[in-house]
Amino acid sequence: MAIMAVNVAVFAATVIQDPRSLSGALTPLHFDLLLNEQAIAVTGEWYRIVTSGFLHYGIIHLGFNMYLLYILGQMLEPAIGRVRFALVYLASLLGGSAGVLLLQPNSLTAGASGAVFGLMACAFVGYWLAGTNPFRTAIGGLLMINLALTFFLSDRISVGGHLGGAIAGALCGLVVMAPRWKDVPGAARTLAPIGVGVVSLGICILVVG
Repeated sequence: MAIMAVNVAVFAATVIQDPRSLSGALTPLHFDLLLNEQAIAVTGEWYRIVTSGFLHYGIIHLGFNMYLLYILGQMLEPAIGRVRFALVYLASLLGGSAGVLLLQPNSLTAGASGAVFGLMACAFVGYWLAGTNPFRTAIGGLLMINLALTFFLSDRISVGGHLGGAIAGALCGLVVMAPRWKDVPGAARTLAPIGVGVVSLGICILVVG
């Protein structure tokens, strides 16, 4: 709920700047916070790899991402705890930013979808590790449909952000979502998303130079 509140607050700030942002118009805040390789390389504004994940293009963009975040949060947060949930979210967000800088560096990218894809992939891996076919669950279909839409609407959707976030979330899930009978240490479950986030940040630094 705290993550959702931050996303809504940032969107409210864009609407205050320009009411047309409700339908997707860009505001000065968008240009200050969105992800773009040139903006980082020229100004050194590295914070954009994080802030872009809390910025949205219009009420539909925000609503769709927040709906998925709410559904996935209700599933994952009770299972792994608030701290690990937040770490997986942040690692997936950074993974999405790394994917954008690798595949679409000149795009003007914003949105929580990279992090949300990471949560979907984390849940997908969790089902798989538990011995349940994820394709027989709602998560399997949800992930596949969203991946299909990503490529079908690649001219309007961040392919790099979605793939990067999904890969980061899946890597986190291999440790965080490991069944209890595998006796994975609690510290490892916490450190795994931190490690994925650090690697994602390293990729961003290497790409931008």
